[in-house]
This record gives sequence, C-alpha cells and structure tokens, in this order.
Amino acid sequence: MNTAILLVGHGSRHPAGNDEINRFSAEWKTMNPQWRIETCFIEFADVLLDEGLDNAARDAERVIVVPLILNAAGHVKMEIPHHIDKARQRHASVEFVYAAHLGANDSIFSILQRRLRKVMAQLDMPDPKTTGVVLLGRGSSDRIANGEVAKLARWLFDENDHTHVDIAFTGITYPRLEAVIRQQVALGMTQIAILPYYLFAGTLIERIKRQVERLQRQYPQIALAHSDYFGFEPEIYELLNQRVNETRGETARMMECDGCQYRQLAEEHGHGHAHDHAHHHGQHEGKAEVAA
Repeated sequence: MNTAILLVGHGSRHPAGNDEINRFSAEWKTMNPQWRIETCFIEFADVLLDEGLDNAARDAERVIVVPLILNAAGHVKMEIPHHIDKARQRHASVEFVYAAHLGANDSIFSILQRRLRKVMAQLDMPDPKTTGVVLLGRGSSDRIANGEVAKLARWLFDENDHTHVDIAFTGITYPRLEAVIRQQVALGMTQIAILPYYLFAGTLIERIKRQVERLQRQYPQIALAHSDYFGFEPEIYELLNQRVNETRGETARMMECDGCQYRQLAEEHGHGHAHDHAHHHGQHEGKAEVAA
C-alpha cells in the first residue's frame, strides 16, 4: 500500500521552534529513507493541518498521522481528529490512520533522568536530600495531560534520592514555578534542579529562562539550574518509529477520543479548541504536585 506519514508539530510564535521541527523532520526522513514523510503544524506556522493532510494524501492510499506531541490534551483529542475527519471527506479514497502521541513512558523518562544527571553535574553534584527537583510542564485544562506530568515526577522521585520532586506549569493551570520554588526554599532546599518538559524551542522556553533568572536574583542563597528542552534526543525518534510501526496492518484504528462523550458534546455545541489558550482556571486551581 502506498503510504505517506504526516508528522504534526505544535507550532510556535518563535520561528526558531518551527525551524527546529523542520530540521527534526528532515533528520527523521534521513533515518527512514523508505518512508515518505510530510510535515505540518497545528498553529503559528506556514503549513497547517488541512494543507498538511492534503499534501500527504496526494498520490497516497494511506496517510499515517503522527502527532509530535508529548501529552494528549485538546490538540490531540479534539483538534487533530477534527481535521482528519474533514480530510476523509475531501479524500474519500484515502485511508487516514491516527497514530498515538508520544506519551509519558519509559523512553521519555530516560531523557528526564539524563537531564537530571546533567543538572546535578552543573550544581557540582550536591546532596540530593537538599536538592529539590521541579518538573516544569506546559500546563493544560485537561486533567489527564497534567496527570502525565505528575506520573513522570513520581517516577523521578522513586528512582532517585531527592526528598522533594514537584511539578509546576508555565500556564493554563497551577502551581506555577514561582510558587513551587518558594515552597522548596521554605522546606530547606539549598539547590533546585528545574527540568522543562518540552520538546523544542519556543516562546515558553524563553519565558522559563527569564523566570529562572528572576528567581535566582530573588533567592541569591539558593543555587538554581535548569536543563534544556528535549530536542533531537534518540528516544524521540525511536518513539516515532514505534508509533508508525504500531499502525502497520491496521485498517480501522480507533482515533484518540473517537466517540468520547466530551468530543461529541463539544461538536454538537460547535465548540473547538481555542488557539489563544485563554482557558478558565476556576476549577483547576488546586495544588497538583508530587512530593515525599
């Protein structure tokens, strides 16, 4: 069967982030010359979902849509499936198969472990009992997506000797980085390792750098260090290969949230995912962190 693969990145207002995804896709193509791979973005880029789906469907019998996204929130559960449904109407002779997102798993955990070791080296290998860890995610109005971050934080706690491993978010939900740093300082941490849970460069990565600089000035007695985003780690390529191979031989794969009541209700009332990310916080303001 003539198959095309469509890699779907999030997209960023920061052009360097989109450039990185395009370079990442080019590397992935080099690793898999047997595959025809197209690239598109959900937002903030030149080639968006509809165009990407049309490009992939051209001269193809099957299109495997692969989200280059860590956690399943609105984009994965609602927006991409919506655009795939429309593409099926435009290309009735093409089979569209929706692969799973990257997810929170042992491969991603391996990256975080490696990042934590590097940050500890930056801090001159201090006592983990007095070194707090903060896993810093993007934040979502989807509790399952936020829970995936909490799961990895728990794994970090279980596999290391740090007394305090907490989660924080850069937006949408709470707690935010400043509040978690304040709490860890109050609990006696003398060093804090911050691990951004992000794939590529973007405006939020730049925001994190500025936040850490301000927090270091606010707490001059505390050593703060942060790792980089994941980028071109081998585990990400391996996960994408796995996601594609999982779809081989399938003719009717159930898409993420196909038939889920939330999606059906939203579509019946004409609600989609808003790109301004101006979600309400009222029902999501509870503390969500993992600690000893």
